[in-house]
Amino acid sequence: MKLNELRDNPGATKARKRVARGPGSGTGKTAGRGIKGQKSRSGVAIKGYEGGQMPLYQRLPKRGFTKPNRKQFAVINLGLIAKFIETGKLDASATITEDVLVATGALRRKLDGVRVLAKGEIATKVAIEVTGASKAAIEAVEKAGGSLTVTAAATAE
Repeated sequence: MKLNELRDNPGATKARKRVARGPGSGTGKTAGRGIKGQKSRSGVAIKGYEGGQMPLYQRLPKRGFTKPNRKQFAVINLGLIAKFIETGKLDASATITEDVLVATGALRRKLDGVRVLAKGEIATKVAIEVTGASKAAIEAVEKAGGSLTVTAAATAE
């Protein structure tokens, strides 16, 4: 393989549409914009415009509130932790922390902390230490004989 033999996979790149290049191109004359009208002209911005009528998105009432400083947790299910223990990627004898989960690839990043949810089954006795966990997850781990410790001031729901 030489540098001059490198090619992209077929279909990976698409040629740019060259408009207004004569009748033989298929997009000549009006350049695919049709004849007359607002959309055929340049400088058109009519995304939500309804011809002067109050647009739908402005007629509907505003609802709710988005907290600007809310915590966003990385979520992991018990089933995934169990799967990683079975495959040997996680060590059940050692304490499973947030950093361990990221290092093994169970999670991509911690964000504001890790929250464990109860989806899936866990049969192994494990010690997990995370920022947050659901009540059902805590019960499931304790039922299997392990412990799930919630650190920091995160409230378990």
